[in-house]
Amino acid sequence: MTAASDRQPTVRLPKQASPTHDDVGVPPAQPPTPPPSRRRRRVLIAGLTVVALVVAAGGTARWALAGDVPRGVTVLGVDLGGLARSEAAAALRAHLAADPRATAAVQVRVEGRGATLNPADIGLVVDVDATVDAAADGRPSLFSDRAVAPVIAVDTDLLDAALRKAVGKVGTAMRAPAVTFTGLTPKAVHPRPGRGLDPQRTAEAVKAGWLSGEPVTVPLVELHPATTAEQVDQLLETVARPAVAAPVTVTSERGTLTIPPAAIAKSLVLTGDRAGLIQPRIDPKKLRAAVAPALAKIEVPAEDASFTFAGGRPKIVAGAEGRGIDLTALAPRLLTAATSADARTVEATLTTAPPATSVADLERLGVKEKVSTFTTKFTGGLSSSRSQNIVTAAKQVRGALVLPGRTFSLNGHTGERGYAQGYKDAPVIVGGHLQPGVGGGVSQFTTTLFNASYYAGLQDVEHKPHSYYFDRYPAVIESTIFWPDLDFKFKNDTPYGVLIDTAWTSTSITVSMWSTRVWDKVTTEWSARRNITSPPTITKPDGPDCIATSGLIGFTQDAWRLFHKDGKVAKREKFTWKYDPEPRFICAEAAD
Repeated sequence: MTAASDRQPTVRLPKQASPTHDDVGVPPAQPPTPPPSRRRRRVLIAGLTVVALVVAAGGTARWALAGDVPRGVTVLGVDLGGLARSEAAAALRAHLAADPRATAAVQVRVEGRGATLNPADIGLVVDVDATVDAAADGRPSLFSDRAVAPVIAVDTDLLDAALRKAVGKVGTAMRAPAVTFTGLTPKAVHPRPGRGLDPQRTAEAVKAGWLSGEPVTVPLVELHPATTAEQVDQLLETVARPAVAAPVTVTSERGTLTIPPAAIAKSLVLTGDRAGLIQPRIDPKKLRAAVAPALAKIEVPAEDASFTFAGGRPKIVAGAEGRGIDLTALAPRLLTAATSADARTVEATLTTAPPATSVADLERLGVKEKVSTFTTKFTGGLSSSRSQNIVTAAKQVRGALVLPGRTFSLNGHTGERGYAQGYKDAPVIVGGHLQPGVGGGVSQFTTTLFNASYYAGLQDVEHKPHSYYFDRYPAVIESTIFWPDLDFKFKNDTPYGVLIDTAWTSTSITVSMWSTRVWDKVTTEWSARRNITSPPTITKPDGPDCIATSGLIGFTQDAWRLFHKDGKVAKREKFTWKYDPEPRFICAEAAD
């Protein structure tokens, strides 16, 4: 029999309605607990759902982060998303190579003036590496694209120079500040603002508008000089006036150099640069020019290596080092001393200066063989004035070195051929008449020199044959000269140096060219003479200005210079000249 205490009474509760505000504190009815198997299934399903979401999210993240450049990133319409940096750079370069905007000329406008600029001339490019860096920077987006602007680079200085050259003067020029000297008196030049191109603003405008395909408008900006009027006045009082108040002494181991106030005034630079900034300095070149005679007593100039002739052949003579004051290094200390009230002495150290031309420089020129020689005959012996003029010119030209690409000018080499240079009176042709004149006979040397350059195959630049033909010269290929109107010039159009040698006897003048042979040989072919004319007879009053002649015929003739190489004529050059008949001049006393 079961005890009453062991039995639990059954309590039946009435059905409860949904809780209301009056049910506060009364717990709601609990749903029946599901069996354990069903509860485990629900937990498993929820867990699998979370795992699936995490896996899906991780896959999406990995997809968005694939490569160095995030997905959805484009540059100039090129999809770079998911690419490594090297792949993105290659793709962008390939696009730029095919995009005509990247190489097309840039149209720029400044105050209504147009300019067309080539990107390659101004360093205008898309900086591919910097652009890829910008594309790789930033957070990836799962649901939207991101367009990255290309990074543009330009050479600001080249752009500024090209634009100024293309459009000319624009705006209003800025007046640069300065302190100038009239003698030893300084004067202030106050600055004035202007309006013009600013290189940085120009670069920004061109970079921003380059790939738009539209003309780029570059603005003008107000330009204010970096040095103000007050600062100019201050420089006048603290730098300019003290600088010319007294000489500056430069001491050295080879003596003392005194720089007078006038030399300081000529070399002291107190002018604003392009930005209007005045930076006081001593100009070494201007200072050297101002004190050149005094410097010559202290400095030892360097001697260049040179050619001489020994045993009939060129020989190189070594140069020598010089010793001098390095005024560029000394200039800052000179300025300090010049603006000092009492310490106006500077110590200078002499430095060695190597020759401008070394033995190695001359050896590289290839002056090793005689490539041409030409001789003309003259009469009268070396005692005649005409022969002496020929020899004087030959002495001046002997040893002249013509570097590759340079042009030799006979007038430029000898200068004026007057009495002061040792030339004498001899017959010359002036206005079609023979008459005495200083330097007569040099035309024969000119013809000899011309033919030596001609047969060396060198380029003819300027020559003029005589008005009349003289049989001591080859027809057509001869030349006269007259200071300063007529010159003879040839260009060394070979890759080697050309050294000129001259020699003379009592009856002839010879000119030879030493170099490295370019042509196997150079020859001449002449046409027959044509249009032959007889000389007229002219009677002139007898006197010192009348030179009697027997007359010469006139004619026209051609000459071809033939350049031979590898057994055949490589090229031909034609020369043509028309000789006038030389009158038969008779010197006679005037009839009563």
